[in-house]
Amino acid sequence: MALIVQKYGGSSVADAESIKRVAKRVVDTRRAGHDVVVAVSAMGDTTDELLDLANEVAPIPAPRELDMLLSSGERISMALLAMAIHSMGFEARSFTGSQAGMITDSQHGAARIVDVTPVRLREALDEGAIVIVAGFQGFNRDTRDITTLGRGGSDTTAVALAAALDADVCEIYSDVDGIYTADPRVIPKAQKLDHVSTEEMLELAANGAKVLYIRAVEYARRHGVLIHSRSTFSSAEGTYVLGEGMKNPREAEGAVMEEPIVAGVATDFSHAKITVAGVPDVPGKAAEIFKIVARSGANVDMIVQNVSATGRTDISFTVPKADAAAALKSLAAEQNEVGFQNLVHDDQIGKLSVVGAGMRTHSGVSATLFEALSAGGINIEMISTSEIRISVVLRGDDLAEAARTVHTAYGLDGDSDVTVHAGTGR
Repeated sequence: MALIVQKYGGSSVADAESIKRVAKRVVDTRRAGHDVVVAVSAMGDTTDELLDLANEVAPIPAPRELDMLLSSGERISMALLAMAIHSMGFEARSFTGSQAGMITDSQHGAARIVDVTPVRLREALDEGAIVIVAGFQGFNRDTRDITTLGRGGSDTTAVALAAALDADVCEIYSDVDGIYTADPRVIPKAQKLDHVSTEEMLELAANGAKVLYIRAVEYARRHGVLIHSRSTFSSAEGTYVLGEGMKNPREAEGAVMEEPIVAGVATDFSHAKITVAGVPDVPGKAAEIFKIVARSGANVDMIVQNVSATGRTDISFTVPKADAAAALKSLAAEQNEVGFQNLVHDDQIGKLSVVGAGMRTHSGVSATLFEALSAGGINIEMISTSEIRISVVLRGDDLAEAARTVHTAYGLDGDSDVTVHAGTGR
C-alpha cells in the first residue's frame, strides 16, 4: 500500500460533472489499496471572480479580508468533492488549510509555508478515510489569521503535504497529459516528456511554463518529493519530475537515464523592459539604480548594459509587468540624484527560453538557437544564460513564431497535435 497525494486544479473541478469525475479517480486509487490525500483548487475561475468582486466593492481590498474571501473558493471545492466521494460509498473528510496544519508566515496574499503539522490528517488516514484538503491557504500562528499562498498555491500545498506525510508520490493533475517540450497551446506538435529533472523543471517554470509552479517544484526538490504530472481527463501516464538521486519508476532497474540536450522551450509574456538611458559611466551607478528598483519591490530578471561611447551608457532590465509602474516611479523620483537622462518603458516584449541539462556537455546549442531565429528574421534584444538555459527577449508579436521555429530546429516536434482537454482558466 502506498500513500498518494493528488492535486486537482481549477479546470479539473470546474463544475459538478468534473467534480464527480475527480471523485471517481480518487475512489479508484483508494480501491487499488492506496491511502489518498487530495488537495483541491477553487472551481474554474472562482478565484478570479472573487477578486473581481472584491475590487468592485473596494478599490484596494484589505489584505486580511481578501484572504478570507479568496480562501472560500477552495473550501467549496473540498466539501463538494467529499460529498461526491461519500455518494460512492467511501468515507471522506475535508479540511481547511488551518485544520490540515498548514502553518505559514503572516504575509497576506503571498504567504510562505513554514511548517506542516498534519495530525488530523494522519488520524483520518489511520481510520480509513480519504482526506481532502483545501489548497492555496494556511494559518499564521502569531496573528491567528487565514493566509493565502498566491498563484500556484494549491500545487505548493500538495507538495508540502506529501513531504510532511512522507508520501510515495505527489500527483499533480491538470488539463494536459504531463509536461511537454513546449506549451501545446503555442506549439501543437510539442512532445510529452517521460521525465524531467527538478533542475530543468525549475528553469522551465521560472521562464513561463505553467504546468507546474516554481515554488512547488522548489519545495519538492528541497524535501525529496517525487512529482508525477498527469491529466484529470485521461488515464495516460504523465511526466515524473525527478530530484537528485531519484529513479524514474518506469525505468528498468539499473538503467541509466541520458540527459536530453534540450528538454523544452518556454515562452513568457509577463515581463516588461525598462531602459535607464544616459547613465553616467562611472563606478557605483548601476548599484544605485538597482538599489532603487529593489526598494520598489520589483524583481529584476534580465540585465543588459550597453558599451559606453560618450561617457554615458544605457542600462536595460526586465521586471514583471505588475512591478514596472512601481519601479518607474521610484527611479523617476531619484533621477537627479543618479544623473540619468530619461526612462523608457516597453511592455510589448516576450521571453523565449531553451532549457536542457545536456547543455553542460554538448556544444552548439546556442548556435542552433541563434541560427533558427536569424533564419526566421527575428531580432534579439537581450540574452541571458545559465548552465542549462538560454533566454532571449524578443518582440512580443514574434514570440509564438519564434518558439515554433526554435522547437523545430531542436528536433522536438512530434508527429501529431497534442490534445488539450480543457481550458486553463482566465
